[in-house]
Amino acid sequence: MTSPLISTTDLAAQLADPHLVIVDSRHDLLNPSLGPEAYAAGHLPGAIFMSIDDDLSAAKTGSNGRHPWPTAETFAATLGRKGIGNASRVVVYDGGNAMYAGRLWWMLRWLGHDNVFVLDGGYAQWQKEGRAIDTTARQRAATNFQATVRKGMLLNAADTLAALTDPSQRILDARAHERYRGDVEPVDPVAGHIPGALNRPFALNLRDGVFKSAEELRREFEVVLAGRTPAQLIHQCGSGVSACANIIAMEHAGLGGSRLYAGSWSEWCADPSRPVARS
Repeated sequence: MTSPLISTTDLAAQLADPHLVIVDSRHDLLNPSLGPEAYAAGHLPGAIFMSIDDDLSAAKTGSNGRHPWPTAETFAATLGRKGIGNASRVVVYDGGNAMYAGRLWWMLRWLGHDNVFVLDGGYAQWQKEGRAIDTTARQRAATNFQATVRKGMLLNAADTLAALTDPSQRILDARAHERYRGDVEPVDPVAGHIPGALNRPFALNLRDGVFKSAEELRREFEVVLAGRTPAQLIHQCGSGVSACANIIAMEHAGLGGSRLYAGSWSEWCADPSRPVARS
């Protein structure tokens, strides 16, 4: 299995590739303007900007979570408008923790595009190494993106509810411990977690700003799996974003095949009939 990560050194050597599309996906949940402001202040050479709110999410209805998953048709059109086609080699980065970059990576994979990688360490690592920074806003010529949807990669609330009574399946919550326990809830109206879900904060994937080794991550996630296959693991978080960083970590460790509950906690807790646990 090819790692979903690319190092700063490898990316720097590929900047002249005419098929390369670098995407800046930086964002802050509590300050949404931070992403475009950070891009304007400095970004990787030639990078375009894609917003999780405007480009990677559908319209909110009040019941479909904070970052609703768009339809395949809508997102394919967005990719084409941004200049990403089927021949593109996409490298996406965020501030460094891979949660926002991971969302775009998983969305592209969902539409059948495997030539996509996440920059290990993100902008922080690139900047730390003193590499070239661009301050010119970039746009690419529009193109066409033909989607080939992989339906098994995503689950909805009903699928996740059914998994609660299926011991062969396991749900993994990527949020911080205090949000999982229900001690605090800074962005959603209800605190707590999906009953039976395990908690492994996505921040545990990193050491010194980059992903741990594949071998170390494999050992850690094999404990989570407890004899199950990756396909029996359902990833979730607050809104289908940071969970993608756990999926990246698993694929980097050679444990591909798990699935994402895209609506995650923000969708789950919007329906009072769904069970909630606190601990």
